[in-house]
Amino acid sequence: MFKKTVLATALCAVLGAPHAVMAATAADNAALAQIRAEIKDMRSQYEARIHALEQRLHESEARQTTMATAKAAASAAAAAAPVPDNPLPAAATQVSTAAEPYAAAPPPAAGAGNSFNPAVSLILGGGFTNLSQDPNRYRLQGFIPGGDELGPGKRGFNLGESELTLAASIDPRFAGRLTLSLTPDNQISVEEALFETHGLSDGLSLKAGRFLSSIGYLNAHHAHTWDFVDAPLAYQAFFGGQYKPEGAQLRWLAPTDRFVELGVELGRGGTFPGNDRNKNGIGSTAAFAHVGDDIGESASYRAGLSYLRTSAAQRAFDDTDRTGATVVNAFTGNSGTWIADAIYKWSPNGNPVQTNLKLQGEYFRRTDRGALAYNLDPSGQAAASGGYRAAQSGWYLQGVYQFTAGWRAGIRYDRLDSGNGAIGAGLDPANFARLASYDPHRATAMLDYSPSEFSRFRLQYAQERSQPTVTDHQIFLQYIMSLGAHGAHTF
Repeated sequence: MFKKTVLATALCAVLGAPHAVMAATAADNAALAQIRAEIKDMRSQYEARIHALEQRLHESEARQTTMATAKAAASAAAAAAPVPDNPLPAAATQVSTAAEPYAAAPPPAAGAGNSFNPAVSLILGGGFTNLSQDPNRYRLQGFIPGGDELGPGKRGFNLGESELTLAASIDPRFAGRLTLSLTPDNQISVEEALFETHGLSDGLSLKAGRFLSSIGYLNAHHAHTWDFVDAPLAYQAFFGGQYKPEGAQLRWLAPTDRFVELGVELGRGGTFPGNDRNKNGIGSTAAFAHVGDDIGESASYRAGLSYLRTSAAQRAFDDTDRTGATVVNAFTGNSGTWIADAIYKWSPNGNPVQTNLKLQGEYFRRTDRGALAYNLDPSGQAAASGGYRAAQSGWYLQGVYQFTAGWRAGIRYDRLDSGNGAIGAGLDPANFARLASYDPHRATAMLDYSPSEFSRFRLQYAQERSQPTVTDHQIFLQYIMSLGAHGAHTF
């Protein structure tokens, strides 16, 4: 009985299985069709969304391309010829930055914070001056004065000299720069107005216009980057401050690991120690050579030798004759000036932010050959004239030490040697009181604080003996403020 029952049950299962399998298969097919339909619908939705996202991406890329073009143009304008220096000595751009006293603010990022073309920058300077001697009676005894002889300036509060600079790329080959000097007497003069190449070939570069000559070391640096309030006595005696020719400069940078630079300058010769002779041709020539390198990881140096030759025709200057009367005398002839310069910078492991040291010095030697004229009248006629020859020299040495971030102290010593000028027959040396032999000298100490790369406050004391039996005790309080985009400075 049990066996029959089992056999019947098995037979029914076998006979009913195909119908069950077919039912299950139909259900599965319906489910698969539904899944396929859902996937197709989802695919359509995602393709529409992806297409929309791609469209937005293309639009965003197009906007970025337009902005990048504008930024590149602004960056090229900001990086045109070196723009004016900011108040602080900056990282070296010609030699390693390892020993630079204080890092300058980097140039602004492309298109950031500068919507002007050309780029505009402004230096504001001023302070307070206390002098024990009358500055109106200032002179460097033993030296023919220049037309821009500096001296200590005015007593009391003073605005100081400010500089306004415009700089931009002109095209892929040239850049231009204009620097205007704004004096406390409400006068505007052109300090620099030049164009220069972005680079010719084989390390050559050319500039033309009015520019700060590259002879010596300090001459090529704007005054607000100096480590002391005033120029060394040698610059005042031999250049009347700074030498700014109107002409052209060709410079070659050697393709070597060591910094080697050679250059020549041709100018009109209209500035001291030359003068405007209203003459065709070249009135001044200059040549310079500079070399520099690193000394390990913590130090670097630069040394140079320069020569300047100028000519003058009746370059007039105020003087005093043997009776004490004021007269106008003049020099006509040629002047040749040699300059040897050197600078050494140190900072531990090449990091100047906290501590660094800078030692700097220059030696000048000038030879004048020509004639002196005594007591010129308004028509330029002299009461007497005769030959003149003189060999004069001067030097300065200074050191500046940053003992903590933002704080620096420095000392400087200046000295001039007027030599023994030979005044020819027919002239009475007593009628040239300013040329009586004397060796001016000065000792200076300073302390300055820089809250940032764009501001500086300085206290300076100097004891100057520029005339016999006269000692001038000088106290300066100075501020320097930098506005606008500034690139890194030269070494």
